[in-house]
Amino acid sequence: MSGEVLEKKKTIDLRKKHIGPSCKIFFSHDPIKIVRAKGQYMYDEKEQRYLDCINNVAHVGHCHPEVVKAGAEQMELLNTNSRFLHDNLVLYAQRLQATLPDKLSVCYFVNSGSEANDLALRLAWQYTGHKDIITLENAYHGHVSSLIDISPYKFHQLSDAVQNQFVHVAPSPDVYRGKYRADHPDPATAYADEVKNIIHRVHEKGGKIAAFTAESLQSCGGQVIPPVGYFQQVAEHVRKAGGVFIADEVQVGFGRVGTHFWAFQLQGEDFVPDIVTMGKPIGNGHPMSCVVTTKEVAEAFLSSGMEYFNTFGGNPVSCAIGLAVLDVIVKEDLQGNALRVGRYLTGLLEKQKEKHPLVGDIRGRGLFVGVELVRDRLKLTPATAEAQEVIYKLKEQHILLSADGPHRNVLKFKPPMCFSTEDADLVVEKIDHILTELEEASGLKLHNALNVKNDSGKRQLPADENGHQYHSGLVHNAGSGAGASQQTKRLKT
Repeated sequence: MSGEVLEKKKTIDLRKKHIGPSCKIFFSHDPIKIVRAKGQYMYDEKEQRYLDCINNVAHVGHCHPEVVKAGAEQMELLNTNSRFLHDNLVLYAQRLQATLPDKLSVCYFVNSGSEANDLALRLAWQYTGHKDIITLENAYHGHVSSLIDISPYKFHQLSDAVQNQFVHVAPSPDVYRGKYRADHPDPATAYADEVKNIIHRVHEKGGKIAAFTAESLQSCGGQVIPPVGYFQQVAEHVRKAGGVFIADEVQVGFGRVGTHFWAFQLQGEDFVPDIVTMGKPIGNGHPMSCVVTTKEVAEAFLSSGMEYFNTFGGNPVSCAIGLAVLDVIVKEDLQGNALRVGRYLTGLLEKQKEKHPLVGDIRGRGLFVGVELVRDRLKLTPATAEAQEVIYKLKEQHILLSADGPHRNVLKFKPPMCFSTEDADLVVEKIDHILTELEEASGLKLHNALNVKNDSGKRQLPADENGHQYHSGLVHNAGSGAGASQQTKRLKT
């Protein structure tokens, strides 16, 4: 570690000089310089402590001593590529497979969620011999070229972008804001039929479906929880068309949902994907990831004649760290903690919904929770500026939270799994106070129409937490519709 400690301004100046300008930073008008972290807390250069409600990467807690020890001890002994035999690789694969349905038995270790999802596409293309991919609205699967093509969250921002002709976008199974909502008699079937219709249109044009890919719970799309039965019906349509089902667990796997180890299991024991991708929490901050698939898919990939090799994927240090993460999840009952604390947090937030007209919806599973803010509960007018105000006010209270979704109006909870009920009490108390101030300033009342245009709220907001500047006032210009949607697209990362 370098002995030099830079002043914050120097760090900012060097970043501007040497780091790509499209690499955005949280709270760009006054970024936080984090120098250390432990558990669910991060500390800046002045030793100010921040409660971390953002980092699903530090899954078992920042700098967990058992994970750090496992990596350091293996690094002192050996680190090499997986073309040499090493027990860590096979033991970790065995442990990981034990958390999954038996059918999913073959592992490919890689280094990031993006790399895992890119490999999943290659597996699907080779196994099926088909080309067309179905993805979901607002999906995000990674930053490499093949994944930008299947990530509307990214490519919809590009006004002059030409969508890949082999990529087809199905409606997000969002029962709050989507095409079919909670009052629909069977939203799972309705959303699955949308996929079935896409398949029909692809076939009419001479195409063939290689895969349907979806995050098991949409994260960047706004903490969307698909209705139970949706994945089963989609898988049936896709497999009938000769394709495979890819479940992206990069954001939500490893016990985060509480009741299950994998979020796709929320759909029921009768649902098993053909390919599962994982990353982020797998190494607690160490860069590693994995693709797990069936023997049939793996053998088809071998039949291509092209050897698959990954220099760092599955190296002994990564696997030692991965084993330690699994050990800690079990030893500290972090999946159980996610269930208990997640339910407690959701209960607190539901009370805020009863109290605050700005809170339109509370949804989530375990320690994956979304709070959708709206200006009008009937029109579902997105409270985008208000969400950003909440994020900034929380930062001033030394709490780190983010907002996302297609309108950037969904407060996202995805903290380290050691998050406690005391932490939940603290952050919800602060949100309560902030929402009260916002509603008083804009005249919102719980039983009002809530479609408020208050000139007193025209003050400029700071940039959002990802560095984008908002040019509308806090409650001024609260319209919905196409214009508002286009504005939001320009503001997203």
